[in-house]
Amino acid sequence: MRQGGSMKTKRDSSTKHPQPRMIKEKARIEQRQQPRFTSQFRSIFSGGQQEGQGRTLDLSTGGCRIETDVPVTVGAAFECRIYVPGLDWPLRIDEAQVRWIKAGTFGIQFTKIQPDEGAKLERVIANLNEELSA
Repeated sequence: MRQGGSMKTKRDSSTKHPQPRMIKEKARIEQRQQPRFTSQFRSIFSGGQQEGQGRTLDLSTGGCRIETDVPVTVGAAFECRIYVPGLDWPLRIDEAQVRWIKAGTFGIQFTKIQPDEGAKLERVIANLNEELSA
């Protein structure tokens, strides 16, 4: 309201300094159930009409992060092969599902893996853990 030519208006103290937007947003809750280990293994993924390759990062027994320039969609399911140095054959994940996408990377959850491949994955994780502890 203008009084005496002044452009100032009286404000309620609760509206004077609104809270920053990021405070109002809920923090992302950590959903990871297994520890992850930094890795850089070549990977190939395919399913439906999509196929690509990338670099496997942050490997765990439940999933991994893949760096690639191939666009994917959240919820997409595919087969994945992870080429680990020292293994005669790549790790074969029968089915993995895209859980999130961010700036050239996406996270997958392993949803179907054969018991022998799961055991191989656990050995790879154990080796990564040993390297980290050394």
